[in-house]
Amino acid sequence: MTREAWVEAGVAALVEEGIANVKIQTIAKRLAVSRSSFYWFFADLQDLQKELLAYWLCKNTSPIIERALRPASTVTGAVCHIFECWVDPALFDPRLDAAVRSWGQVDTAIRQAVDQADEQRVEALTRMFSRYGYAAEEAFIRARVLYFTQIGHYTLGMRDDREMRLRLLRAYLLSFTGQQALDDEIEAFAALMRRVQPGG
Repeated sequence: MTREAWVEAGVAALVEEGIANVKIQTIAKRLAVSRSSFYWFFADLQDLQKELLAYWLCKNTSPIIERALRPASTVTGAVCHIFECWVDPALFDPRLDAAVRSWGQVDTAIRQAVDQADEQRVEALTRMFSRYGYAAEEAFIRARVLYFTQIGHYTLGMRDDREMRLRLLRAYLLSFTGQQALDDEIEAFAALMRRVQPGG
């Protein structure tokens, strides 16, 4: 048994059952270990909850920021880097994001962390658009539209299949950037989608 195993089981409980069921005894049963083993790794339940929040920030915020910083020859190519997060579950877990947002509805400190993460994500996207010559306000609005559209997509539970996503990719890129995507950008993203397992 490891600290990481407890965190992973806690994440699973949070996603599947909500924060109200992230309990030491419940997670111990998942792991088939005694409740007392929890205290080898954590001071208390709040200590574990801090780890769950840190896991979410690393899992769902860091990849967006990293891809927003990636160099690309065009803004449409840069947005395709962001789209990687939306199609690759290794980069972004929409169910975990929804679970933490629900947690924030009952915990003010978590809501503040969620708000801060949203601000960090939008700020990274704003800087990305700014690199391609968009004025400050336009870069900010385009960043918000891009980000809020995808979060809304998850919140509404939309289940566009991959064929539809690829068919609409060029139109989405035009809508988000005002620029026509290059054929090789579309082809590269299609190849990526074929390589990864289905995401959110």
